Amino acid sequence: MLKPPLLTGIDTEAKRQEIKAYFQFCYRRYESLFEVISDDAAYFQKTDPLRHPLIFYYGHTAVFFINKLKLTKLIDQGIESHLESIFAVGVDEMSWDDLDEKHYVWPSLQETQVYRKSVYKVVNEVIDRLPLTLPVTEDSPWWTILMGIEHENIHLETSAVLIRQLPLQSVSEHPAWQASEDVGKAPENDMLVVPGGTVEAGTAVHAPLYGWDNEYREHSCEVPEFKASKYLVSNQEFLEFIEDKGYKTSSFWSEEGNAWRTYANVSSPRFWIAAGESYRLRTLTREIPLPLNWPVEVNYLEAEAFCRWKSDKLGITVTLPTEDEYFRLRDYTGVPPFLSWGEKAPGNIALAAAASSVPIDRYGHGGFYDVIGNVWQWTRTPIYPYEGFKVHPVYDDFTVPTFDGRHNLIKGGSWISCGNLAAEGSRYAFRRHFYQFAGFRYVASRYEEEIKISAYRSDALIAQYCDFGWGENGLGVPNYPQRCANLALEYMGNHPRRRALDVGCAIGRSSFELALEFDEVVGVDFSARFIQQAQLLKEKGVLRYSIPVEGDLESHREVSLASCGLEDVAHKVSFWQGDACNLKPVHQGFDLIFVGNLIDRLYDPGKFLDTLAERLNEEGVLVLTSPYTWMEEYTPKEKWIGGYEKEGKAVATLDGLLEHLGSDFELVETKDLPFVIRETARKHQYTIAQMSVWKKKKVR
Repeated sequence: MLKPPLLTGIDTEAKRQEIKAYFQFCYRRYESLFEVISDDAAYFQKTDPLRHPLIFYYGHTAVFFINKLKLTKLIDQGIESHLESIFAVGVDEMSWDDLDEKHYVWPSLQETQVYRKSVYKVVNEVIDRLPLTLPVTEDSPWWTILMGIEHENIHLETSAVLIRQLPLQSVSEHPAWQASEDVGKAPENDMLVVPGGTVEAGTAVHAPLYGWDNEYREHSCEVPEFKASKYLVSNQEFLEFIEDKGYKTSSFWSEEGNAWRTYANVSSPRFWIAAGESYRLRTLTREIPLPLNWPVEVNYLEAEAFCRWKSDKLGITVTLPTEDEYFRLRDYTGVPPFLSWGEKAPGNIALAAAASSVPIDRYGHGGFYDVIGNVWQWTRTPIYPYEGFKVHPVYDDFTVPTFDGRHNLIKGGSWISCGNLAAEGSRYAFRRHFYQFAGFRYVASRYEEEIKISAYRSDALIAQYCDFGWGENGLGVPNYPQRCANLALEYMGNHPRRRALDVGCAIGRSSFELALEFDEVVGVDFSARFIQQAQLLKEKGVLRYSIPVEGDLESHREVSLASCGLEDVAHKVSFWQGDACNLKPVHQGFDLIFVGNLIDRLYDPGKFLDTLAERLNEEGVLVLTSPYTWMEEYTPKEKWIGGYEKEGKAVATLDGLLEHLGSDFELVETKDLPFVIRETARKHQYTIAQMSVWKKKKVR
C-alpha cells in the first residue's frame, strides 16, 4: 500500500523524488482503472443520468493539474485550451434533472489520451524544477501538486462507480482490478454498547499529511453512551427489508426519500439485478450471485428508510450515526491512526484486499467490524465547517458548495479509498440520492448533534459581493450592477433581445436585471461560491447575509427578488461556473454580452477578448466595464492590455481594447461609472470604472 508523502523532512531532494513517485503511481493507477473499459464507445455513454460520460472524468483530472498550475503561476500557459475548458468544471453530482448533455461536444478518446500524456510530462517537469523547502505548507507551491494528486484519488473512486454502471459487454477483466470471491451467508447482526466519551476531531493546521480545507481546525464534543450495530448492514440483512415490502411502504421513507423513490422507480439497491426470485450483484467487471455476506451499497435515503423499518422490528428507535458518533466508535475500538499503518492496512481499504467488498466479518476492530473500509458509512450529519474554517484559495469551491444542508458526510473509507480518503481526518460528503461505494451501520442513540456555524455568515467575501449586488446604495451612488444592466438595455436600441451573456456575473444582480427584457440570460462566474448564491436566490427568491458594522458588530440583511421587482424573470436566468478565458463552446449566439469589472482580473484578458466576436450575433452589442486596476497578483504583466509604457508611450487599456476588438467591433461610446464597495458602516471604497460599448460589425 502506497501512502501519501509526509509534508515534513530534512532532505529536500529525497522528498522531491518521493512526491514524484507518488504522482506517477497515482496517475498510472487512474489510467489502469480505465483499462477495464474494452469498448471505446463506452467512454461516451451516459451510465448515470445525473453524471457526465466517462470521457469527462478521464480528461478532468489531467485538466485539473494544468488549470491549478496556471492559477498558481507554476506554468505560463496550458496545453490545449479547448480541452481545458470542456473538462474543467461540472463534476458535482447533479440534482435529479439538471444535467443537459446537449450542451457538450466531447473530444475523441485519442485526443484525450494524447492530452493526458502531455500533462504527465508537464507535471513531472514542474516537480523536477520547482524549488522545495520543508515542511510543505498550505501556501507552498507544492501544495498544488499534492492537491492534484489527491483530487485524482477522489476521481479514482467516483469513476469506478460509473464504470460499474457500464454494460457488461463494454468492460473486461483486469489483473489489477479483481473482485473478491469470498462469498457466503452473513452473520446475524447485533447491537453493542459504545461507552460515552470526549471526541476531539479536526486536523491541525500544520499536520504532517495533505488535507482538504474542511478537515482543518478543531472540533470537540461529549458523546453519551450509545449502541451500534456490530457489523455493517449486509446484503442479507437488507434483503429482509426488501422482502418485507420496504421499498413499497411510504411510511418508512422521508418526504425527500419518497420523492426520489417515486422519481427513480426503484425496488432494490442500484447494483442489484433481479434474477427470477433472487438477485445478482454487479461488481466492477462482472455479475455474480448476490454475496449475502458483503455489505449492502445504498444511498442515504435507502439507508434512512431501512432504519425506520428496523426500528419497527426491534421496537426501539435506530438511526444512522452522526459524524461525532462515528468518531467516538473509532476511538473506542482502537482503529490505528493512518500514519501508523504498515504495509498491510487494517481493513479492506486502499485496494489492500480486493477490487470489491469482502465479507463483513473479516476485519475486526475492538469487538466491531469494518469501522474502516469495505464501504463508506453514511451519517445523518450534513457536512458543515469547523469553527475557523477557511477555504484554500487555489480550490475555493472544493467544499463550500456542499455546505447547503443537502450533502451528508460519509465516513471510514471504502475498498478503493486511497491517499487522503483513507485517513481518519477525511471529510467527504455527497447528496443524499447519490451512489458511492457506501453502506451503513445503525445506532440506538440519545445524542443531539450541535452544528453551530453557518458557512456563509462567516464568509466576508460572499457577504461583501451580496451587499454590492443587492444592498442599498452607498454614499448616494446608484446600485452598480443594476445601473450597468439598465444602460446595456438602453444601448440595445431596436436590436433583438433574445439571449444575453453576463460574464463575471458574481451574485447575479445584472443577470436578473437583463432578464427584464431578454428572453434568456446566461450568467457565468469562475467562483462556485458566487454561482451557488445566485442559484439559491433564483430558487428561493431570498438571500440573507451579514455585513460588518464595526469591530465584532454585524448587521443582518435580507434581500428578495420580489423587493427588486425581479421575481417574474427568474425562470429566464441560468447560472454556470466557468473560466472566462476558456468559456465552453455552447456559450454563443448572443445578442448582448455584458462583462462587468472583469478584464483586469483575468489571467489572459487578450485571449478572452479575442473570442467575444464569435459568441455574438451580427450587430450584437458588447458592454465592458472596468476600473483598469491592473495587478500582477491577477494578471501577469506581459498579459496586461493597458496601463504600461511601450517605447516611451503610455498604453491605456482603451487602446488595448481597440487593438483586440477593433477588427470585429465599432466603438460606440465610453462613459465613467462610479461604484462603492462597503467594508464597514464607516469605511467604503469609492471607484470609477469606465464603460465601453461596442457594436459587432456586419460581415461583408
